[in-house]
Amino acid sequence: MFEKLCKLIADQFGVEPDAVSADTAFVDDLGADSVDLVDLSMALEEEFGMEEMEAEEIESIVTVGDLYKYMQDHLDL
Repeated sequence: MFEKLCKLIADQFGVEPDAVSADTAFVDDLGADSVDLVDLSMALEEEFGMEEMEAEEIESIVTVGDLYKYMQDHLDL
């Protein structure tokens, strides 16, 4: 599941999948802005069947690890 998430993030941000780890920061390492993060949340909804993320939830997620923890809390993993 984590590998699938990393691949999705790599595709979204145009980086190699092995460049994405739990410590990868969306803003600092991937140059993400708020639009990128909303696009990512929509891709997560489509790929993993997650419910729509609230703006506050998106803002609280700094790293890929934070996102994976969020997914674990909101999906039956």
